[in-house]
Amino acid sequence: MLDERFIYLAALVNLLGSLSYVISTLKGKTKPNKVTWFLWAILPFIAFFAEIKKSVGLPSLMTFMVGFSPLCIFIASFFNKKAHWKITRLDIICGILAIAGLFFWYLTRDGNVAILFSIVADLFAGVPTIVKSYIYPETENIHAFLAAGVSALLTLFVLKSWTFASYGFPLYIFLISSLVVILLQIRKQKAYR
Repeated sequence: MLDERFIYLAALVNLLGSLSYVISTLKGKTKPNKVTWFLWAILPFIAFFAEIKKSVGLPSLMTFMVGFSPLCIFIASFFNKKAHWKITRLDIICGILAIAGLFFWYLTRDGNVAILFSIVADLFAGVPTIVKSYIYPETENIHAFLAAGVSALLTLFVLKSWTFASYGFPLYIFLISSLVVILLQIRKQKAYR
């Protein structure tokens, strides 16, 4: 287990990876899916507030950053005319799941329910970007996903208490970030053959 202050390093790593994505977006190299990044900005905040309610403590900073960084990317996407904005049925489902997460959290007063619904909705919100990472890898920037994965892994190593409230979102972020990094690397290797 690492000292809890490593959370600050995890937050910095996440921020630097996101800045790389923002800069790449502003230059027109990266083409973020606006719907995905909007939902990725909103949904972690549900988990963040649930973690605060469940007294997770400093490790919840990683979850906050996982919402704040996509918010920056979402804003930057408006300065990139090639960024995509298309509301699909999947986007609507994700929005409903996010609202359901808030509703069930309100009904049950159970932060774990809110975290679970945030994870499920976040995963659905990420599907367009996951698919785009494989089909059009040149439109993505690996650095933000690599940084998010490292940040989540550092957070997992800091945890003193292994409750769903403390490990649920960081573990999910590590797994989804790793998936996107692997997909981007596979496509990059195929392109060089």
